[in-house]
Amino acid sequence: MIIMIAAAAENNALGKNNELVWHLPNDFKRFKSLTTGHHIIMGRKTFESFPKPLPDRVHIVISRQENYKPEGCIVVDSIEKAIALCPEDDDSYVIGGGEIYNLALPFTDIIELTKVHHTFEADAFFPKISKSEWMLVESEENYKDEKHLYDYTYETYIRK
Repeated sequence: MIIMIAAAAENNALGKNNELVWHLPNDFKRFKSLTTGHHIIMGRKTFESFPKPLPDRVHIVISRQENYKPEGCIVVDSIEKAIALCPEDDDSYVIGGGEIYNLALPFTDIIELTKVHHTFEADAFFPKISKSEWMLVESEENYKDEKHLYDYTYETYIRK
């Protein structure tokens, strides 16, 4: 299964200047729990936003730069090549950024979305989820607290 995992604001904002514009520790824990032990597909800028490769995951980075070869990663030049490297009998996660989400959407089986209930100025956006193509099958509301400045909802969509 190809699973897209993201956190997006009410206006589908993902981030600005290659950084998230919010901090939700419980969402980071959920991301880690879901993606650990699996292949993760991302764009070069998303990979470069990490201080180092994420532990216990196979990193597949999509880049147009021919000589781009970061240590600990498989580098390909298309979403199709990235998906072809993922095991068919296991979940693989598309983790961003905005351009990669758009390219991966036609190949995606499930979307794990954290909807942040706020709007933000951004330069990267999550694609619009079409209700004619996707069905919301799970929703879990979470409320702001001393560690989370915004209400947010975990949403799981499956392709119809």
